[in-house]
Amino acid sequence: MPNHEHLKLLLAGAVTWTQWRNQNPEVEIDLSYANLQRENLRGANLQAVNLHQADLSHSLLVRTNFSQAILSSANLSNSKLVEANFYQANLTLANLQYATLKAANFQDVILIGANLQRVNLQDAVITNANLIGTDLIFANLKNADLASSQLIRSHLSFANLIGANLVFADLQKAVLYEAEMMQCYLYQANLSKANLTRCHLGSCFLSRANLSGANLTNADLSFANLTAANLSGANLTGANLRGANLTNANLTGAIMPKTDDD
Repeated sequence: MPNHEHLKLLLAGAVTWTQWRNQNPEVEIDLSYANLQRENLRGANLQAVNLHQADLSHSLLVRTNFSQAILSSANLSNSKLVEANFYQANLTLANLQYATLKAANFQDVILIGANLQRVNLQDAVITNANLIGTDLIFANLKNADLASSQLIRSHLSFANLIGANLVFADLQKAVLYEAEMMQCYLYQANLSKANLTRCHLGSCFLSRANLSGANLTNADLSFANLTAANLSGANLTGANLRGANLTNANLTGAIMPKTDDD
């Protein structure tokens, strides 16, 4: 249960809340299980606040500071979180379905098992984040920065990753069925055993990427840069490799698409 004094202060308004926090920086704020549904907390300072299993759905949270906050199992679905700051926050098993998170800061966050179906994360910074097993089906990640993030076993089917930065990202066993990944940056990304069936990877930068054992059936790799990539054991049946650069790529045991000469 939330601390009722803390909850009352937060709902008293931005001026009261900010003043109290500035005067009591040492207080550990407990708003766990709080009902904050449909509240206007635009720009509020919720740094390091315990919001475990709190209901923040349908709320206005533009530029709200959630850095280092505990948001495990919290409900943020359908909320407006444009430019919100989640730096080092814990969002394990949180529900962010349909949330608007454009240009939000998710650097160093924990999002293990979180539900981010159909979220708008365009231009968001999600570097060094833990998204193991995260559900990002139909998510908009256009131009998002996911460099060095862990996306092992994450679900990204039908996601928009056009122009996203996934340099050094770990996508082992991730599901990217029919994902839009044109012009993605995947330098040294680990896509081992990932499901990239029907994935759109045209003009992607996949130099030195690990695609060993990946399923690239009917994938579009036209004009992709695959120099020195590891494609050993990959399934490229029906893949479009027109104009792709495979210089020094490892194709040992790979199933290659049939050509007109076959």
